[in-house]
Amino acid sequence: MKLIKDIGLRFMLLAAVGSWMMLFSCTPQREIAYSEAMSETAMLLWPDSFQLSTPGKPVKWSYDLGVILKGMEEVWRLTDDQKWFDYIQKMMDFYVREDGSISRYRLEEYNIDHINNGKVLLFLYNETGAEKYRKAVQLLRRQLSTHPRTSEGGFWHKQIYPHQMWLDGLYMAQPFYAAYAQAFGEDTIYNDVVRQFGLMEKYARDSTTGLLYHGWDESREQAWAAGTTGRSPHVWGRAFGWYGMALVDALDFFPEGNQGKDSLQAILNRWATAALAAQDVESGLWYDIIDMPERNGNYFESSACAMIVYTLLKGIRMKYLDEDMADAAKRGYDGIVDRFLSQDAAGNYHFEGTVKVSGLGGKPYRDGSFDYYISEPVIRDDPKGLGAFIKCSVEMKKRNRSSK
Repeated sequence: MKLIKDIGLRFMLLAAVGSWMMLFSCTPQREIAYSEAMSETAMLLWPDSFQLSTPGKPVKWSYDLGVILKGMEEVWRLTDDQKWFDYIQKMMDFYVREDGSISRYRLEEYNIDHINNGKVLLFLYNETGAEKYRKAVQLLRRQLSTHPRTSEGGFWHKQIYPHQMWLDGLYMAQPFYAAYAQAFGEDTIYNDVVRQFGLMEKYARDSTTGLLYHGWDESREQAWAAGTTGRSPHVWGRAFGWYGMALVDALDFFPEGNQGKDSLQAILNRWATAALAAQDVESGLWYDIIDMPERNGNYFESSACAMIVYTLLKGIRMKYLDEDMADAAKRGYDGIVDRFLSQDAAGNYHFEGTVKVSGLGGKPYRDGSFDYYISEPVIRDDPKGLGAFIKCSVEMKKRNRSSK
């Protein structure tokens, strides 16, 4: 009788150990849990509207919201859970009126950041067919028709920043621009999209490292612009990440056989080679100022890391990038999880270590120096970092699912 009990106890222990091992070794479940958990955090932080400014001030039409909602769109596609779609629609409906006008948006500001949420509006139009979304999408398209440009046709970052292109702006406008071309059959847009990426690489890329500087001033008038090149002084991590994400997202909408698609893939491969060369070997992460890892005060910055990993993982999945890059991407993802994820007492996940903002020029003037970048506050659950992490967690889930 004792032998039977011992065998039974042993069987129960083995079963328990087996279940434990399955729970903690099943990375696909782990990754989708992170993307869903961070989406839940976003819903807790912004339940009704997107408020980043001081309470009581008007809610802005902010590009930050679009970063989160594009990640949440992918969570919806993976899970087929209606709550994600409903949240996306509710957040956009806060701004989009029945006539297609957009509350708190002014075309004549010519701010390239204001185009980013158009990606979400295109998604809603494709899924619902509602005319108000189509009209809102075409309103944003009209901005690009008259948006000021450099002498070679590059979109200015903003009208208040004349003659300047920033890496950030490529993410804000080009995936939307390419998606619009596909949705409405405006094929001439594809050449313009390729031109934007080509100009930014031409003027912002360092020929030695392959890394891209944050901004470029065609006029050389800005104090931050180098006299011979017009480039800003440093490679800012998030700007480099914006550019990478812009490439892999814009490529989604290029038809097969389009020569521009080959050009963008070549740019993406140069970008990825530079990104991997700058990756910290021990942690798998990237610094806020990527090209100065040894400088005192520099730190690993979470939004840049998430954007770079997202770009690598998606590029590999879409076969734009070589499979040999996958190990480095996975080390980057693991480094993000280990260093930047936290949980509060209620069990909610949070994303740490994101620099709130960094820019060039403006008032007070931002001179693009190392000291300036490092002085900007680093915060929890910044929507740019949180949204980028949702996106890269979804990509990790897709990779794990395909390898099963």
